[in-house]
Amino acid sequence: MGITQNTFNFAYHRANPQSVLRLFCFPYAGSGIVAYRNWAEALPSEVEVCPIQLPGRGHRIRQPLCTEYSALVAALVHDVKAYADKPFAFYGHSMGALLAFEGARMLRSEGSPGPLHLFVSGRSAPQVPRRKRKKLSDLPEDELLEELRRLEGTPAQILERPHMVKAMLPMLRADFSVVETYSYQDGPPLSCPISAYAGTEDTIEKKDVEAWSSQTTSTFSFAAFPGGHFFIQSSEPLLLEILGKELSQYIGRNTGASARFQHR
Repeated sequence: MGITQNTFNFAYHRANPQSVLRLFCFPYAGSGIVAYRNWAEALPSEVEVCPIQLPGRGHRIRQPLCTEYSALVAALVHDVKAYADKPFAFYGHSMGALLAFEGARMLRSEGSPGPLHLFVSGRSAPQVPRRKRKKLSDLPEDELLEELRRLEGTPAQILERPHMVKAMLPMLRADFSVVETYSYQDGPPLSCPISAYAGTEDTIEKKDVEAWSSQTTSTFSFAAFPGGHFFIQSSEPLLLEILGKELSQYIGRNTGASARFQHR
């Protein structure tokens, strides 16, 4: 199902008029946006954290889910542009890494300002062929729940409550469909730096994460954190420490630029 423009919101977002940089956070499949709820307090005060809430979940539960990748990215870019009065960076985990990457490419194609830095985690580079595996979006409920337990990204208290599982599965299937129908198209690399993060116990191979380096003409960095696919939860303090240091390099240089944006 497609979606109309202006269907995105920011959840766990605290407006920060004193910020000089915005960090747009893109969710992983399911209710992943809760992963960013503590970031504003942990990152430098000059950074305004803007986690993107997708339709069909949270306070947008009454809006239709989206299974079309192109529609999702187009609406996402439209929403981000409305908040592009300050310099910004992108962070995306798993599905969110693809959303952030394609969002940056779409902004470039439109001639709009793009992110100063792209942070991706828990995802192999987009040009790396996906392993042949069952489509998660089509798995029977019992098999899908077993896969969720294996990934350890969904709280046990949710998986143990049938009514919560019933509410969660449609959005998971929709998001998995988005990822499974994604088809990478060759294009010139981005001009912004890319930082790629991975969990040391994730099934994604290190070389496939490091392959993000070919998607930028600028600098590339890689860091591994203790944990599996959802190391952004288990190693959150360490991750935010490293992320904060990377973002700090833009804070001083963008103080003047942010003021100019605000007075347009």
